[in-house]
Amino acid sequence: MKATEQRQRYRQILLGDQCVYPASVFDPISGRIAQDLGFRVGMFAGSIASATVLGAPDLVVLTLSEFADQIRRILRGADLPLMVDADHGYGNALNVMRTVQELEAAGVSALTIEDTALPTAYGQADGESLIPIGEMVGKLRGALEARDDPSLVVLGRTSSVRIAGLEEAVNRVKAYSETGVDGIFLAGLRSSEELEAVHKATSLPLLLGGSPPSMGNATSLAAQGVRIALQGHMPFQASVRAVYETLKHLKDGGSPADLGDKVASAELLGQVTRKSDYDRWQRDYLGLGG
Repeated sequence: MKATEQRQRYRQILLGDQCVYPASVFDPISGRIAQDLGFRVGMFAGSIASATVLGAPDLVVLTLSEFADQIRRILRGADLPLMVDADHGYGNALNVMRTVQELEAAGVSALTIEDTALPTAYGQADGESLIPIGEMVGKLRGALEARDDPSLVVLGRTSSVRIAGLEEAVNRVKAYSETGVDGIFLAGLRSSEELEAVHKATSLPLLLGGSPPSMGNATSLAAQGVRIALQGHMPFQASVRAVYETLKHLKDGGSPADLGDKVASAELLGQVTRKSDYDRWQRDYLGLGG
């Protein structure tokens, strides 16, 4: 029931009239921090999953099982709706169905399936390309067929504005909307005019994979149908820099004492590891601590 409740909370956002910024999370601790700070949604991106699990760039070399395992870890540690970037669904429409089944079982509230041709094909030197509209429609229909819990949110994701232009994007958004998906995730939008054109093409909630400041704030985005807007993945990037600089300081002969104001306090560590719960369980079940 926990997963269904989280999915229903996510759906309330899509059905609302506000634009929400999600927390980019990547492990149980980051998920708990997002929860404790009051974020309404967590976002686990494919690029961050590849970096976190494999230490690899965003080249779709992560497997579905590795992705699902990390999702389970995040959701064991945090009680917030989690949306995830399921890339191209790891193959054709049948692979997409398997992807939906695995990620639903892992507990996600929402997942995106995109129309970018992935992974990069042999000899493909001209940048990104899109799969045919008919193939993407089949993927989205398969995704909807595969979900067991009807509250699971399936989102059609397109990068077509950036890759093929606005006219193609509008055609794709219309086609994807007719499949019965719950929303449209737009990557690569560059202007309010592009957003307005897409908004006119569908009555579905819109989600943005980042947007330039010129497109406005949460209030103006909400007025154009945007319900969730990503703000990049700075938490993971910040953590990489913090670890690098800490280890470099120590390797270069620096004193651990000099890092006192740069590391988590005992109080913060206790909070994010839920130490008080473990203390109570040790008292109640192990007879420790008096």
